Amino acid sequence: MIPRVQLLIGFLCLALLFYFAMLARTAFALIATGDPPAVGLGAGVLILPIVGAWAVIATLRAGLGYQRLARLAAEEGADLDVTTLPRMPSGRLQREAADALFESVRAELEADPDNWRRWYRLARAYDHAGDRRRARDAMRTAVSLQAAEGR
Repeated sequence: MIPRVQLLIGFLCLALLFYFAMLARTAFALIATGDPPAVGLGAGVLILPIVGAWAVIATLRAGLGYQRLARLAAEEGADLDVTTLPRMPSGRLQREAADALFESVRAELEADPDNWRRWYRLARAYDHAGDRRRARDAMRTAVSLQAAEGR
């Protein structure tokens, strides 16, 4: 059975594909008029599906890469265990606990900087500390290191 999330992703991709096709059809209709302003507008509208398709593909590739690393880390027991750390009423880790977790994971990374597992753990620690931008950067590094290791 296909999980609901995968069905939702598939549906959204099909809906975007339909939307991009309609945009492209409109763009070609504008370009076909031959009127200079309409041709310019049509060219601009034609760029939108191209940029949109690139964004969808890049996001899906990144998400699938992150998901693959999460599965591999869980299988190897390399994921962070945060079950015993204190939490705020919202469910997020308390700032001090997240910072301490981050420092310990960063020390692991400094000892073994070419290991994708360490970068994955650093990305998760950044995420728990609330630094999403650095978490994404560290996760991208982990994905590229794991891909290089798999070759």
